[in-house]
Amino acid sequence: MISKKTSNAKKNGQGKPLLSRKDFFQIAGATGAAALFTQLITSGPLSPDAIQGIGGRSHAGEEGESKYRWCMAIDLSTCIGCQYCIWACQATNDVPDDDMRWNIGFPERTENGTDFFMTRPCLHCEEAPCVKVCPVGATWKRKDGIVAMDYKRCIGCRYCEVACPYDVRRFNWEASAPKKNPYQPTWGSPEIERRSRGVVEKCTFCDHRIDRGLALGLTPGVDREATPACVNICPVNARIFGDHNDPDSPLFKFVRENETFRLREDFGTEPAVHYVRPEKEDA
Repeated sequence: MISKKTSNAKKNGQGKPLLSRKDFFQIAGATGAAALFTQLITSGPLSPDAIQGIGGRSHAGEEGESKYRWCMAIDLSTCIGCQYCIWACQATNDVPDDDMRWNIGFPERTENGTDFFMTRPCLHCEEAPCVKVCPVGATWKRKDGIVAMDYKRCIGCRYCEVACPYDVRRFNWEASAPKKNPYQPTWGSPEIERRSRGVVEKCTFCDHRIDRGLALGLTPGVDREATPACVNICPVNARIFGDHNDPDSPLFKFVRENETFRLREDFGTEPAVHYVRPEKEDA
């Protein structure tokens, strides 16, 4: 149906073409270029798979299977909202700004009126959208399931930030120095180098601890030196970490013994973080 406004415009002789011939070809050219660019970054020579093999650091060795599958569980019914996990993460990973937090936390309430504190690190998805959209291979998935970042490769396009359905990535707008981190040394000392301005940052499950711990014969999730800072600091043991492939790991036992869920499983992302509901289901 033609609107009244359109009819009046035609009566008044104002029904001129919205696009001139010149405009049409300009837009067509831009659209074609955009389509070509999209094809290049998804399947062409600029795709993550292609770029990973062109100079610099290659992640080809990270493909295939691993004996490990690192996962985390968060018991929302146990969490007291102290925010220690958030502050320890900021200190250990040298995140000085609260609006740049890798570990997100906020008060929440269930439909039944139960108050709880929701926390959300990177979920290290098995089918991670951020990995699929990165045009330079700066975001990639390790064979042990950790979604990692190569900050030297990151070009700051922020595609990964837009693609992440869980809002756990943060763009670094600030210069790396000399800003002081207010959470050090009270909540920990920096264990990794602060990132430079213009890259996207996120939780890594403290993969530097995991890798170092394994090299020393330690067990992540059991030995503190090999376990993420947020898990170690929790005063009520509301966070559990470990190898989901190991039946003897704290994580495997916890998931087996508790009814858990994962955030928005309908997205098909297969998150590596499991939650216990803040309230028990009615029988």
